[in-house]
Amino acid sequence: MSDIPSTPEPGDEASAQRKSPEASKEIPEAEKRLPGAREPEDSADPAAPGSRGRPGPDPDATAKAAAPGGEDEPGGETGPEDRPFEKTDEDVDEELAGQTAREADRDEESAERGARAAGGGVKPRAGAAARAGGGVKPQVQAARSLHAGTGGAHPSPAPRPWSADLQFTSPAPVRTPTLWAVLATGVLSMLLLDGGLAINLLLVALPASLAAYLSGRAAGRSTRAWSVVWGIGGIGLLTVPALRDADWPSFLAVVTAIALGSLALNGGRTWPAVLLGPIGVFNSLVTGPVWGWRGLRERFGGARRSVGVGLRALVVSAVLLLVFGALFAGADAAFADLLGDLVPDTSVSGGPWRVVLLVFGLVGALTVAHTAAAPVRWDRVVVPAGRPRNRVEWALPLIVLTLLFAAFNAVQLAVLFGGYRAVLKNTGQSYAQYARQGFWQLLVVTLLTLLVVVFALRWAPRDDASDRKLVRGVLGTLCGLALVVVASAVRRMDMYVEAFGLTRLRVSVLAVELWLGVVIVLIMAAGVWGARWLPRAVAASAAAGVLAFGLMSPDSLIAERNVQRYEDTGDFDLLYARDLSADAVPALDKLKEPMRSCVLKSIADDLGKDDTPWYATSWGEARARDILRDRPPAASTDWSVCSQLVHAPTHR
Repeated sequence: MSDIPSTPEPGDEASAQRKSPEASKEIPEAEKRLPGAREPEDSADPAAPGSRGRPGPDPDATAKAAAPGGEDEPGGETGPEDRPFEKTDEDVDEELAGQTAREADRDEESAERGARAAGGGVKPRAGAAARAGGGVKPQVQAARSLHAGTGGAHPSPAPRPWSADLQFTSPAPVRTPTLWAVLATGVLSMLLLDGGLAINLLLVALPASLAAYLSGRAAGRSTRAWSVVWGIGGIGLLTVPALRDADWPSFLAVVTAIALGSLALNGGRTWPAVLLGPIGVFNSLVTGPVWGWRGLRERFGGARRSVGVGLRALVVSAVLLLVFGALFAGADAAFADLLGDLVPDTSVSGGPWRVVLLVFGLVGALTVAHTAAAPVRWDRVVVPAGRPRNRVEWALPLIVLTLLFAAFNAVQLAVLFGGYRAVLKNTGQSYAQYARQGFWQLLVVTLLTLLVVVFALRWAPRDDASDRKLVRGVLGTLCGLALVVVASAVRRMDMYVEAFGLTRLRVSVLAVELWLGVVIVLIMAAGVWGARWLPRAVAASAAAGVLAFGLMSPDSLIAERNVQRYEDTGDFDLLYARDLSADAVPALDKLKEPMRSCVLKSIADDLGKDDTPWYATSWGEARARDILRDRPPAASTDWSVCSQLVHAPTHR
């Protein structure tokens, strides 16, 4: 076969060997024709430069993408194309969407590579041999048949797990500014978090956020716009405990702030990143302190003298502040009062609890700093697409459900425009019973509708443009009718409140129903403009709803609504109002005596017993103290008078 002419490719070692007679003699003819013989390294690889096969991926780019920590890990040579913080949204989405396609193409490329390995460099020569009357083509076909008959030369790869590309990287050593921010967090936590949560929580969170920012910058991460949005949103949610005295909206705000903080630390734009982000933070609860201790030992393990210098400086500073502060406090009573308000209580009796708070602050700051330095790339989690269904199999159940929604909404519209009396007469229910019975069912209907839409999108047919139009039409109609169900549920809750008053449970579920309506609107918008932004939009809407819920002061809203109902109907749930927080005092102060004193007496007693420092006192509590100090409850009011005003409500 050495007499068959061929055209060598540039950079092809096999071609260079074919040019050299000495090299050609060293390669036996039989070895060239064997299907299992190993070809020269560059001639059979479709990705090699100059190869005539289909061009493959760049080996350098593949190595960079597969390297652990190649995106933001310090010390690695990573370019903008290797770090998601430097990529655009379109680049990352295209990468994630093409990952499944690359896995599917891998078998085909392996088969082509095997065919070339079996046929060798024979295919280019076969054309010349055919023109010369040679018989090389049957040999190539026989080689391919032999390769295909082996069956095990290139087995199909096993299915990859959903977390195959999820990498837990090791951060760079902690830097000194980060350690100082961590120490500040621990000290502030020890001094301020004893006695309650108010503005002190915000003061502790600021140096912890600084530690996360410094460690992220040290790891080579750039600040993205969405990370700033999540960070500002989390800090904003921590203002709710500083403004409101009620515990339940404050707890909800703190939990949501942690979720937003995980998004700011890990980043991400997909559903796995939004839903699984807090897992990365909890993983750093163990690795973060170990990382900080290792960095501390590297700095001071061999320099004990510098540690002693720092400790002596701290001791001398504390002694000077104590001595001169005591002298100034004894010289001026006003300065003594100011110093007593500003300086936290450091009594020995609370020593163990102070140590716990110190450890809590240090561990929390190291956790967020470690997460910022080595985030978990949840965007790499590949959710396999559902198998598309036949149009009839997919559309028929949804069309039937849509018709059911349309029939229900028609009845609701008829009732809304004056058909209450007819409905109540036919059902035998009272006005309040009709409202109370329907709200909870409609809330469940809204939740189930969202689940139906999610699964319908997973199994939707998507072969051509007509399938996409069908999906948009059916699901868009269903979502539009679901919005009418949301409006009906809100109206029924309003009827229920008119009959029995507003409570914490009712205002909470009403807020959830309204947020579900917002999610449905976002899904409808995603059907028109694309769903790439949908996960982050849903997360942002949830955070905005929690922030608005806390800022509007639910206890104050409950008190205002019930006071207005008392003025209109004379009905008031005294026992329930006595359990409200100090946020409700401005509204309850509008009641007439003796109802006002009966309601505010228990709240005034709780505020009088609680002597919290300024940093643990919310604005709502401070305002309530001012009102009760100016207009205290009547001292003559006792339970014998108040018990006559209590009316047991039918529903609470």
